[in-house]
Amino acid sequence: MVSKVALARMLEYESTLLSATMALLMKESGYKPQAGRTVLVKPNLVSGANAGLSCTNPLVVHAICAHLLENGEALLVADSPAFGPASRVARASGLAQVLEPLGLRVQSLGEPQSTRLPCGRSMGIAKQALESDLIINVPRLKVHCQMRVTCAVKNLFGCVVGFRKAVAHNTMGNKGNLFREMVMDLPTVLPPVLTVLDAVRAMHVEGPIRGQAFELGLLGASDSPVALDTAIYSLLNLTPEDIPLWAEARKRSLPGTDPEDLVFPLEKPDSFNAQGFIIPHELDPVRFEPIRLVKGRLKSLFACFQKS
Repeated sequence: MVSKVALARMLEYESTLLSATMALLMKESGYKPQAGRTVLVKPNLVSGANAGLSCTNPLVVHAICAHLLENGEALLVADSPAFGPASRVARASGLAQVLEPLGLRVQSLGEPQSTRLPCGRSMGIAKQALESDLIINVPRLKVHCQMRVTCAVKNLFGCVVGFRKAVAHNTMGNKGNLFREMVMDLPTVLPPVLTVLDAVRAMHVEGPIRGQAFELGLLGASDSPVALDTAIYSLLNLTPEDIPLWAEARKRSLPGTDPEDLVFPLEKPDSFNAQGFIIPHELDPVRFEPIRLVKGRLKSLFACFQKS
């Protein structure tokens, strides 16, 4: 089965070509406007620490939202950081400020709905995500101490509400392939997903928070998060043995896992130079200290209390 992945060169976020390039990428990846449709725009708002690099760049999210609003879509911009409200992380990254002129504010994904996954586990997935007509998934390309590289599929893990992500990392990270199975199950229970990847300035050396910038100059889009991930893994000269989520996708024989089945209507992967992109050799389970989990949960409850 052929999967389409649209790639475009973008050397700087401030480029005057960003808006036009974003519209082209979304069109080539299968976006068809539908006025009044409920669209969740889900950036990566992982942490207020190193937010300029650890989070999706605000100008990428702005370009997407502006294009959607021009087409009459009804937008919700939201994510669910493991600790603290999305609004705080969005302000640290600059996203909140950039979206204000569009009349948009960043919200936290809440109202967890227990959802049974094919792996047999139930996860508290945000009701807003489950009830959206379309999810625009906007990850930032980063290396990751547990998954080696994270891109489209892993960013959907942000639809799991709040501290549950930290608990999942703690409880599943050391149990064989359970964590990667759970993450790979998420697209199967969510509405249709179109992914727009921010890899203009990626994160390498270490991640997902305190890494270093790598100028890759790439924007990508696809209606298949698996296919987009495969394209990026291949561009980085990785193999399924290197990447747990790619190995899981290949194990399931999912469409888009074979680089030979990908078509590129715009730029080709070999147009981008990833030489010098440093990927963690050893993988370590992501651990969150129990006291931090408790403190994070108390902060979330306090924030909810303040809103009530």
